[in-house]
Amino acid sequence: MKRLFVLWVLTVASFAAQAATPSILVFGDSLSAGFGLSSVNEGWVKLLQGRLQAEGYGYEVINASVSGETTGGGLARLPRALSVHHPAIVILELGANDGLRGLPVAALRTNLAQLVGLARAAGAEVLLLGMRMPPNYGAAYTEPFHAAFVDLSSRLHLRSVDFLLQDVALDPGLMQADDFHPNEKGQPRLLQTVWPALQPMLHR
Repeated sequence: MKRLFVLWVLTVASFAAQAATPSILVFGDSLSAGFGLSSVNEGWVKLLQGRLQAEGYGYEVINASVSGETTGGGLARLPRALSVHHPAIVILELGANDGLRGLPVAALRTNLAQLVGLARAAGAEVLLLGMRMPPNYGAAYTEPFHAAFVDLSSRLHLRSVDFLLQDVALDPGLMQADDFHPNEKGQPRLLQTVWPALQPMLHR
């Protein structure tokens, strides 16, 4: 009986410790899922977990990113992710696939706003990672596309990153052969881009 009681106490303590650990939910597409890397451990999301630990932040990073995901697909997935993980912070990295498919910018705006609303309703702060489209898509599309992220950040008072790939996109040595996904050398640069916007949201 005493042994069972001890096991029960240890189990309760374990669940309590897990509940007390705040989490960061990275909700994105292939740029955060580690597409094309030899190991997910090389991706910027995994590197984020290491930096948090090194700097004394007690957050668990949960990567709920799916390659090929659009903002519309994210809307279908986010409610469950929020209910399962109860994140303190959501890093929202979606929209690139909307742009690559030429989906309407108006739909992008609406979907991103709804994703932010869902996260905030669940009690999470949101960090929005902005995206740009290659110039060959034409200014008539690329400019409103990027403006959707900028305007949403301003209107909803979000912490944001202007362009996740800003320090890697124009350096062939940091990109994979598809010229869209950063390689292993580019992943630390992604984290360096995200960190200054994320760090003020963190609590020790």
